[in-house]
Amino acid sequence: MPRVAIVVLLVLAPTAALLADWRLFRGNPQQTGVADVALPEKLDILWKVQLKDGVEGTAAIAGDTVYVGAIGEFLYALDLRTGAEKWKYKAGPITSPASYHDGAVYIGDEDGIFHCVDASSGKKRWSFETNGEISSGANFSDDKIIFTGKDSMLYCLDSKGKLVWKFKTEGPVYGSATVAGGMTFVAGCDSHLHIVDLKTGKEAAKISLEGQAGSTPAAAGDRLFVGTMSNQFLAIDLKKKDIAWIYEPARAQGFYSSPAVTDKLILVGCRDRALHALDRVKGTKVWTFLTRGHVDSSPVVAGKNVLFGSKDGHLYVVDIEKGAEVQKLALGRSIIASPAVSNGRVVIGATDGLLYCLGKKE
Repeated sequence: MPRVAIVVLLVLAPTAALLADWRLFRGNPQQTGVADVALPEKLDILWKVQLKDGVEGTAAIAGDTVYVGAIGEFLYALDLRTGAEKWKYKAGPITSPASYHDGAVYIGDEDGIFHCVDASSGKKRWSFETNGEISSGANFSDDKIIFTGKDSMLYCLDSKGKLVWKFKTEGPVYGSATVAGGMTFVAGCDSHLHIVDLKTGKEAAKISLEGQAGSTPAAAGDRLFVGTMSNQFLAIDLKKKDIAWIYEPARAQGFYSSPAVTDKLILVGCRDRALHALDRVKGTKVWTFLTRGHVDSSPVVAGKNVLFGSKDGHLYVVDIEKGAEVQKLALGRSIIASPAVSNGRVVIGATDGLLYCLGKKE
């Protein structure tokens, strides 16, 4: 590995508002996939709505509103309590997660257009054109908006949609950018983790992942965690700029799911049809939970449980400590999207276009 300047990470705790809501793909800028709210012991389907042509992206929740995109070319705003439509905004086909920040909703589409939409009215504020499809969600640092594209670019825009800087990687980027300690972290199809200074857009470090990445990294403390399409899941030591450990499942399959990170465990889905729980320090297997389909859905930790979808059409709730099933809900067709958790409720979509809200019936 080449010698590079050490990047000191100060991973700040998200604000209370950010934790209570689910404003980003993985719940916070560090992309750790941990909710700050408890869920009922048993989840009931409170409502479901049919959206056009399928839901692959993860919803954002801010206050009493759910924001979610669908392949049928609309971004929707729905009432969290009832599922009633508040507005819909026409875009291109959407497979990316929605993000909410300072009264606006941000989302990219498969036409390569990144949209900023007023969260109250559903009216377009501005748009920004890229040269490739966008499957990533937006992240934020103060007034900067960070997102990636399949045109191999990492973009930084200001609040008015003007380009601040852009950074070119050497391959398409499918996952979202991670933000921590004044840096942004991107892993993509060039088989590297790029660490980029948020102020300047200059690369501070480049670390080989030994395989292409299609998911979003999670940053916690002085480590970053990310899976690759070449069947490995890695912990990166951000001080040493090197791989701390590598985990490979017994039935080697790729990781397209993004990890959830607790103080003890890393939880991540795999195309071997299982959710894997790994020791955060050592990278050793603690337990695995097998489903009947690929687990591309990214897990979310809520209280003592972890929730995730499977391509077998079920939403699973699993006890974190034991790896035992708590609940299994049949939601229809394949689930690629990840849960969004807020106010004691879970929102998740399926590829048949049904969007579900689950919680405790009154």
